[in-house]
Amino acid sequence: MQNKKPAKVPVHGAPHSKQVRIIGGDWKRTPLPVLEAQGLRPTPDRVRETVFNWLRHLQGDWIGKQVLDLFAGSGALGFEAASRGAGSVTLVDANTAIVRQLEANRDKVKAANITVLRGDALAVAQSLALRGQRFDVIFIDPPYQQDLLGRSLPLCAPLLKEGGLVYAEAEHALTDADAPDWLAPWDVVRCDKAGMVHFHLLGLRS
Repeated sequence: MQNKKPAKVPVHGAPHSKQVRIIGGDWKRTPLPVLEAQGLRPTPDRVRETVFNWLRHLQGDWIGKQVLDLFAGSGALGFEAASRGAGSVTLVDANTAIVRQLEANRDKVKAANITVLRGDALAVAQSLALRGQRFDVIFIDPPYQQDLLGRSLPLCAPLLKEGGLVYAEAEHALTDADAPDWLAPWDVVRCDKAGMVHFHLLGLRS
């Protein structure tokens, strides 16, 4: 679909041609509009269902959990956690139009437990660590082919509570024998593949 807005604002004002649907919790089946944006890939329902089943099995229910979504995009993961009772969910995205959409979706479901921050995910992660904030779950689903997973995962180590887990999507499996150096401090707790997407739960090695 051709975007008729000026090139300098390719996302703002784009029609809501996509949506995600919350699959569990208080807002189950609620549709949330998603803006068209380069590199934005909402996590599919089946993957979210699998991941949230993993997390419930490993960590118990969501009540009171502190959650960080560093590349929020559609917000599907963060809204899913909030719907299921997370104490606080922080959504981070650098794109102003996407941030406005996340705020509108938050207001739509009256989610007092969701905070939306506009900023570079790497800088925000460093700032949160300096402020001593810690999380039970961190979602990392960055745009591909920019080494953002390799750059952001090391920043998550000081942000995790004891027993905390990182969810990471990637265009390749993180369990290969030639795993990158930045993966060395982490154990792959769970992993699976859906289409071309590899998704993982990672925990810090003790």
